[in-house]
Amino acid sequence: MTDCVFCRIVARESPADIEYEDDAVVAFRDIYPKAPVHVLIVPKRHIASLAELAAGDAELMGRCLLAARAIGEAKGLAERGYRVTVNTGPEGGQVVYHVHFHFTAGRRAGSPR
Repeated sequence: MTDCVFCRIVARESPADIEYEDDAVVAFRDIYPKAPVHVLIVPKRHIASLAELAAGDAELMGRCLLAARAIGEAKGLAERGYRVTVNTGPEGGQVVYHVHFHFTAGRRAGSPR
């Protein structure tokens, strides 16, 4: 998927500030943050959106959520809390068509920037 910006980051063809990585998942700072802490958690295998998930993708999506937990712990946010969201499709606000989780923290949910 050379036209996918997240696939290029996974392949190290485009720069990113990596926050977490394992054999299935990479997480990096969002270049347009919506919160003081905004990290994108991306499976290394390209899947366009949640709408295209197959039953066999359950473990990979679980790995993304475990990465969110690891990021929260590493940043000292486990007690204070954080939010993990997924945008799906144009009406859901998805801009990059490679499934990804937004990990946001550093302000109370619903608070203005």
